[in-house]
Amino acid sequence: MTAATIGHSNRTAEEFLALLGEHGITRLVDVRRLPGSRRYPWFDQENLRAALEASGVVYRHQGALTGRRRTPAGTPSINGGWENASFRAYADHMQTDEFHAAADRLAQAAQREPVAVMCSEAVPWRCHRRMIADALLVRGIAVTDVIGPNSARPHELTPFARREGTRLWYPPESD
Repeated sequence: MTAATIGHSNRTAEEFLALLGEHGITRLVDVRRLPGSRRYPWFDQENLRAALEASGVVYRHQGALTGRRRTPAGTPSINGGWENASFRAYADHMQTDEFHAAADRLAQAAQREPVAVMCSEAVPWRCHRRMIADALLVRGIAVTDVIGPNSARPHELTPFARREGTRLWYPPESD
């Protein structure tokens, strides 16, 4: 029951595949809203899929877990603990049935095989995959944040997160 988070960043395809191999990843779940890269064409969806599958790694794009979410104007948020509006909007998305169903499927996949959740940012604390990792933790899945070669750490639940079962929210800290 393991999962990892990883950012493709500016790595070469070879470096990225080596990182996946270092962590025994057999399934990659792409959570980029727009699964492509002009600067790094080897991370375009079809190029990435082909390289992964040639290496024995299954590729899936998971639209229900992608970032760049927006909370509709005038909608109150229970996630005021996030100062960053993009993170707050993603945490609001985490309240939806769509997110919960996708997080449940991801957790089920991680119970069967080692799964990596991928976005573009190098470090998880600058990416919505941090919250996806939180969602996996509360579903009983151990998560490793892969930073680089020989650099990984166990994911820890965001300190100001609150939970009820598998539901998470991020309220502002009390004064």
